Amino acid sequence: MSAMADFTQDGADGGTLRFTGNLSLQRLGTLPQRLERINGTVAHVDLSAVERIDTVGAWVVHRFAASHQAAIAGLSPDGQHLLDQVVAADVPVEHRVSPPSPLARVLGEVGDAVAVALNTLLGLLGFLGATTLAFGAVIRHPSRFRFNAVVQRFEVVGVSALGIIGLMSLLIGMVIAQQGAVQLRQFGAEVFTINLVGRLTLREMGVLMTAIMVAGRSGSAFAAQLGTMKLTEEIDAMRTIGVSPMEALVVPRTLASIVLMPLLGFYSSMIALIGGGVLVWTTLGVPPVTFIQRIREVVPITDLYIGLIKAPVFGAIIAIAGCFQGMQVESDAEQVGSRTTSAVVQAIFLVIVLDAFFAVFFTWIGWD
Repeated sequence: MSAMADFTQDGADGGTLRFTGNLSLQRLGTLPQRLERINGTVAHVDLSAVERIDTVGAWVVHRFAASHQAAIAGLSPDGQHLLDQVVAADVPVEHRVSPPSPLARVLGEVGDAVAVALNTLLGLLGFLGATTLAFGAVIRHPSRFRFNAVVQRFEVVGVSALGIIGLMSLLIGMVIAQQGAVQLRQFGAEVFTINLVGRLTLREMGVLMTAIMVAGRSGSAFAAQLGTMKLTEEIDAMRTIGVSPMEALVVPRTLASIVLMPLLGFYSSMIALIGGGVLVWTTLGVPPVTFIQRIREVVPITDLYIGLIKAPVFGAIIAIAGCFQGMQVESDAEQVGSRTTSAVVQAIFLVIVLDAFFAVFFTWIGWD
């Protein structure tokens, strides 16, 4: 067995420390602690009598020589190479990292949000293309069309929503009429409340509020249903047996939303007109017959066309956003909730953005 690591100190030549024995981890013993107790000047470190040295031993020798500014000599070529590597690795590391400035942090968060928004937009465009291809495949092969699934979506998207949409539309019509009457009374123009109710309801509020309600009800349901199916690997199983999830799951939901949104929008507009008519009757004393006649005079048929044109586009956006977010669920159930929230937010945001574009477009072509 090799000897334990040791050293002797010779002060005759200005301070020389001679190491002996095995300078390896298992044979160092108390050598590092004894070296710390050395006082005085050490100018040279002699390693010629060292039998073996490893990384830990080279580190101990290097740190001692560096603290006393002593020269090291006597190592074999291999030992000297090891020591050189240890010396090269002894570089101080700066751990202190200055925190980013508030402006940089805000800009970073804005940049991250923009990147996420762009990636989501690209994903939605790709999903729109995949949905279009699925519609084309169903048209080319009518036997793949799932009539029962579409009818079931009709009930979920349309029939089940009639109550809540009707109540919301009735209240919105009353609010528009009440606020319009209050403001127009200041100018003695209460009669124009009918114009406000008719044009605003048929052109904008009926379809827009219906789209927001459908996004909250059906868009979230689409995302949650498909997300749960993705989590339980039902969609993977469908692909395994040769069934296209786009044709079986996305197409029926998208078709139901496109077909039912114009019907729901028209229904919402009619209920809102009834609500506005009731309030105008009770507040301004305008009878229903006069209200209806006035609506026919002041509301152009183009307002109804505008609502019916926007409705299917809104329905497609809501369905695609919900199905897209549902298909993005991975790994855990928490994503079902987060993706459902994202589906509703994105659908409502896109509906409002498209409504603004439609408003500019129809004004540009003269439908104002």
